[in-house]
Amino acid sequence: MRQMKDSGIAWVGEIPREWKMERLQWHLEEVNVGNNPIQTNRILSLTNKLGVVPYEDKGNQGNKAKENIFEYKLAYPNTIVANSMNILIGSVGLCNYFGCVSPVYYIFKAKRENNIKFLNYVFQTVGFQRELRKFANGILEIRLRVSAMDILKRFIPYPQMEGQQRIVAFLDKECEKIDGLKTDIQAQIDTLEQYKHSVITEAVTHGLNPDVPMKDSVVWFGKIPNSWTVVKGKYVFTQRNTRGNNIALQLLSPTQKYGVIPQEKYEELSGMSAVKLNDSTNFALLKTIHKGDYCISLRSFQGGFEYSEYEGVVSPAYQVFYPIVNVDKGYYKYLFKEKGFIEVMNSYTMSLRDGKNIAFDDFGNTFIPVPPVEEQKIIAEYLNKKCAEIEQTITDKKAQFETLDDYKKSLIYEYVTGKKEVPINEL
Repeated sequence: MRQMKDSGIAWVGEIPREWKMERLQWHLEEVNVGNNPIQTNRILSLTNKLGVVPYEDKGNQGNKAKENIFEYKLAYPNTIVANSMNILIGSVGLCNYFGCVSPVYYIFKAKRENNIKFLNYVFQTVGFQRELRKFANGILEIRLRVSAMDILKRFIPYPQMEGQQRIVAFLDKECEKIDGLKTDIQAQIDTLEQYKHSVITEAVTHGLNPDVPMKDSVVWFGKIPNSWTVVKGKYVFTQRNTRGNNIALQLLSPTQKYGVIPQEKYEELSGMSAVKLNDSTNFALLKTIHKGDYCISLRSFQGGFEYSEYEGVVSPAYQVFYPIVNVDKGYYKYLFKEKGFIEVMNSYTMSLRDGKNIAFDDFGNTFIPVPPVEEQKIIAEYLNKKCAEIEQTITDKKAQFETLDDYKKSLIYEYVTGKKEVPINEL
């Protein structure tokens, strides 16, 4: 039976009797404090799974580095890189490259002979991240920042080098297995998302009956059923420009995931903070939006045509519109999320990354399908049911993903704190 002792640190708990508790600053030091001359144009990115990798290996996703990288920090092989603004949620990784990283990142190198991988695993533990939270400063939950000095002052469990090497070898192998399972699940989630999009596209552009006679269409959605018509959006919808100057009207937030919803509901569902109105707000400028209206959000190039189930007001930066003919609003809620429609809307923008909004006039001059109203209703009901089934499957897959993620974190914690010992057959 392994002999244990109290570490004296709450998040660590008991550790093996032969282990020590030592401050990180005895083993790590920060490098690249202040501006540094840039010796390389290789931009490195911090990823959850791969650690620090060249930006192109990340798939050119995420924030692109600025053109002027003079203030960027140099990163070196065998160092730990941490995002100072996301370290509380585990944005830390090993670096095996020479390159430059964002100036908001910390770079730590070993001060003496150390197993840098073991120290990186300590950073990955939820307990250590919660300990850092006590020293965090900031406003938004996802932008709490901890100074490098406060990080390095923390005590960590520290076994002998041989023990560290065994733990790292074991965790490397086990975490690779877990990451492999997570990759498979993520691939299934991505496939389900693509399937959902294809179901929506087929239904809103071609209907539900594959055997009905079809006719050519000169617009983006190709062939359509003979009973459908094609008209410009301005003959189906018009803008609502009324202003809401009544403070009793609730402020709504257009969101891609939930549609147009109250700010409180958005915060509840997303866990994010919404920008609040204050005494200086001119309520007379806010736009009125009614239940059944649509809103073109500032992220329109990502599919930001959102449907409102609520009465309220939105920012004057948004464009509100509503149907002027008899339609099933659910059908158009789905049409406005169809990929082909989004691509057509994107063609009206010049600077997509800047989030340039789409003018209602652009949408109004775009041809859209108009099925018979009864068929619109049938399509919307079908998609409500089908998409709910797909979303439930996606939710179940995400739960599996999160379970594996929690297991990985628990596994790391148990071994870097000595609660569990590497099995003899793993040596």
